[in-house]
Order: sequence, then C-alpha cells, then structure tokens
Amino acid sequence: MPRASIVTESDAELAYAAAQCVVETHRRLAAFLRRGQTLAEIDRFVARTLEDLRCRSCFLHYRVPKAPPFPSHACLSVNDCIVHGTAGYLTRPLAEGDLLKVDVGVVHRGWIGDAAWTYSFGPPTDEVRRLMACGRESIRRGVAQLRPDNTYLDWARTVQSYVEGECGFHLVRGLGGHGYGRRLHEPPFVSNVVPGSPFEWPDGAEPCRPGTLVAVEPMIAVGTGRTRQARHEWPIFTADGSMSVHYEHDVLITENGPRVLTEGLEALPDEVG
Repeated sequence: MPRASIVTESDAELAYAAAQCVVETHRRLAAFLRRGQTLAEIDRFVARTLEDLRCRSCFLHYRVPKAPPFPSHACLSVNDCIVHGTAGYLTRPLAEGDLLKVDVGVVHRGWIGDAAWTYSFGPPTDEVRRLMACGRESIRRGVAQLRPDNTYLDWARTVQSYVEGECGFHLVRGLGGHGYGRRLHEPPFVSNVVPGSPFEWPDGAEPCRPGTLVAVEPMIAVGTGRTRQARHEWPIFTADGSMSVHYEHDVLITENGPRVLTEGLEALPDEVG
C-alpha cells in the first residue's frame, strides 16, 4: 500500500502559500456572490481571481477513468448536488434558499491548494442552518484528531459520532478526503465514516505521520448517505434529493499536531447575496 509523501519545512511553506490562494479566492467570491447569478458567471469570476493571484485551477481538464475532462475552474454544487458540480450542469439563476458548495483547487508554484466551503443565498431554513453548523463543527472536531499519536480512524470516529450521533444527519458514503502535495490526489484516502472491516479502508489504520499533507472534507446530507450519479457525468447528488453541505480544509500534520493551511475559511459568511 503506497504511503503518503512527507514534506520538508520549505515545502510546507509553499503548500501554505497555495492553500492561502484558495482562501483568498473564497474571500473574494463570498463578497461577489449575489442572487440571480448563474454558475457560469461564478466560474468565470473564479477564473479571473485565480489569474490575478498568479495560480491556475487544478480542476480544469482534470480526468478520471470513464469521465470527460472536468470542464470548470471550480466545483459548483447546488442544493442536493453534493460535489463535482460543473459550471454548466445547472443553468438557471441562483435564487434565495439555494445552498451552494464551492470547491476551489489551485496550482501555485508547483503546489496544490484545495478547499471547499458552503454558502446560503439569503437566510437558510432552520434545518439547513443546523446542517451548515454541523458541517463546520464536524471538520473542526475532526481536524483536532490529526496528530501523531492517532490514526485516520480517529478522524472518522470523531466526525461520524458527531454528525450522525449528535446531529442526526448523514455522512455521504463513498466520498472522502485525500493526501495531496504536488499532485491533487495522493495517499492516504481519508474516509469520513468508520468501515465495517479493516479491508474496506486499509489507510484508516495508518498513523498520522508528521509531514503529511491531507485535504479533509466532510460531505453531509439531511436525509441519506446514499448518492446518485448519471453515467459518465461529474455531478454527484443525494439519492433522495435532500440538501447537502461540503466543507474542506488543507491540513499539515506536524509533531505538535495539525496545522490548518487553509486558516481563514472559518471567517467566511454563511449567508451571501
């Protein structure tokens, strides 16, 4: 089983700079977002922002087997679309009550930054407000477990017990976080749920080694952890059409515990537009 790459201190600072490009993109985007915009307009804004920050999207033209190249600069996912929404999958203007997940991935000086946040257009319903609060708190609690005396199972136990045990929502099955560095996806895979057996998630037993970069990302839905996806298409939806949220941080595991490279995302507003 391949192990995660271990970065040097100088590499870690380059990874931090890339992560902060993502944070700045989200800051500018949160100020830009308004009801009536389309996903295509939002994606164009992301593209202009990345150019201004002297980085580029690591999502645009990204390929996985049996799927076309990803066509957008950011992943833009609305309401029951959990992740991997493209700028063209939804063409109507965004309206009050819509819940937009924006996942921004960049390449900056050869290093990846990758983080997502969730925005409500106007005041959310009470249920969606609780869902968003659950997402933010789950990632905060989970990140605290990414320290050298733990394994990645400690992340999953903490996140799952909070989301499903305390909040009563559902973590999306089959999706999770990942190592990264100079490439978008590297070991380890970071599940958000505890597997039924060790064979389902071998990386779960791996220790959190200092020098490891991980992008951790709870994806949470109101009604189910199951998904649906059209064949050979990117967007992934909740199976029951219920609302979903997505929060993602870049984290460097150090001897002293987790260092959140995407620090600053927590200050973003929940409501826009």
